[in-house]
Amino acid sequence: MTQPSMADQPHQVRLTSNGLSGTVEVDGADISAQVQGYNLEARVGAAPLLVLYTSPHQGVAFEGLAHVAIGTEQDPGPAVAAFLANVDPGALQQAALNRDDLDNSKHGVTAAILAQLADWAQGKP
Repeated sequence: MTQPSMADQPHQVRLTSNGLSGTVEVDGADISAQVQGYNLEARVGAAPLLVLYTSPHQGVAFEGLAHVAIGTEQDPGPAVAAFLANVDPGALQQAALNRDDLDNSKHGVTAAILAQLADWAQGKP
């Protein structure tokens, strides 16, 4: 049996932000000090979903009922390890050596390999 979540029933929510600072109130309680940030998702025909965990990058104003979920930051280690385990070393080396930004500095090849891995992780060719 699972315990009830704050997301099970809508809560009265008030968000104010100018992109740099702001407040988060749930059921009249200011919880801004406990929140690093939030995402607000709205869909037609349903109460919005407020996920408290990431920092907003733009101004926001919202007041109304919303389902509230508390998100936790995930350890990226297992996902990174799985990604790296599936990298073909030969393809990585060739892609790094073919990069336009490859230079002949002391750590140029290593920098190119890391840049290539970052590109692949973001879905870039």
